[in-house]
Amino acid sequence: MRKKVVLACSNCNSRNYSTMKNAANLQERLEMKKFCKVCNTHTVHRETK
Repeated sequence: MRKKVVLACSNCNSRNYSTMKNAANLQERLEMKKFCKVCNTHTVHRETK
């Protein structure tokens, strides 16, 4: 079963992306390097609660 998660920019905290996450990996938070429209750069985006 997969779970929908929201990714927020680590610099400006704007919630830019949503993705699906495998239910087996629920313990650790997802981190991806994505483009932030607000910062206008590639930054680390972390999973929010």
